[in-house]
Amino acid sequence: MDKTIVDQFCEFVKIDSESGEEERFIGYLQDLFTSELDARCTLDNYGNLIARIQAKGSTKSESLLLAAHADTVKPGKGIEPVVKDGVIRSGGETILGADDKAGIAEIFEAVRTAAKRPPVEIVITRGEEVGLLGAKNLDVSLVNAKMGFIVDGEDAATIVIGGPTHISLDIEIIGKAAHAGMEPEKGISAIRVASVAISRMPLGRIDDETTANIGTIHGGMIRNGIPDHVTIQGECRSLDDKKAMQQAEVMRKAFEEAAKEARAKVEVKIDVEYRASRTQEGAPVVKLAQEAIRAVGLTPQLEVITGGTDALVLTGRGIDAVVLGYGGTAAHTMHEQITIEALDASTAVIKQIIERAA
Repeated sequence: MDKTIVDQFCEFVKIDSESGEEERFIGYLQDLFTSELDARCTLDNYGNLIARIQAKGSTKSESLLLAAHADTVKPGKGIEPVVKDGVIRSGGETILGADDKAGIAEIFEAVRTAAKRPPVEIVITRGEEVGLLGAKNLDVSLVNAKMGFIVDGEDAATIVIGGPTHISLDIEIIGKAAHAGMEPEKGISAIRVASVAISRMPLGRIDDETTANIGTIHGGMIRNGIPDHVTIQGECRSLDDKKAMQQAEVMRKAFEEAAKEARAKVEVKIDVEYRASRTQEGAPVVKLAQEAIRAVGLTPQLEVITGGTDALVLTGRGIDAVVLGYGGTAAHTMHEQITIEALDASTAVIKQIIERAA
């Protein structure tokens, strides 16, 4: 007897797969896709799973990409899902893992039950939650599809068609150590330099397209010592590439000026993680998603977000991709949940996409 999508999803979340520890879950999926979908599965050098599934009832030769990510955030070990009153939650002190195992369950169920389909490629990435690493390192030579749907949004009716330029900043400040009680004037506090710099830069929501943040500060070793070393991690994002670059420059300059004033040393490393892009509203991938959403009785909504997605990375690597919703709420918290109705709705949308693409 076939498992219900609820049973399958619950089985998925019971398999630990925090970022960096996805191997066992990906191995499980490889076996599942091979046995249940007759898929030909390949792992690329980064450990991403690419599963190729033959067409059914279709003469189409162009492959359709369906993708989701295998990893979850912490705390994601020992998850025990509880189904009550049509809602699935974690029964313990963990996240649920609907982000993104609901997406994987929905893709699997839609492909399994579709009346017809074109050739389908299911891609399951690693390390999405810690920087979209799987998508960035995906061996795209193993993927034939040029149109893709990443099931990793929230609402089943929403299509995410664009995202930001994302820039990471890694800062190292070198001051001078000294005894804080006996001779503080001989020291140069790296923490104070960092504080001055951060106080001078705009952070949070800069405008309706742009955000900036200082995420971590590590420095100092003892209470009574002038700290001579601090490392800082920051980021900025904007739907306008030029604004993102300008914000990164403002942040860099603030650290360099504060260090110069204090006679400290500073190194600011800036990396562009990915560039802003937006799929045109009239593009075939968007039209297909809109048709599928309408077909299940929902009203499609187009959205551009300042969060990063695998779709944004893959679009930059030659695959025209948008994000679909898996239906969960409160992701990355212990209040995360998903309704059975949402699981069914997202599955229905994906199934419509598959059958229409056929």
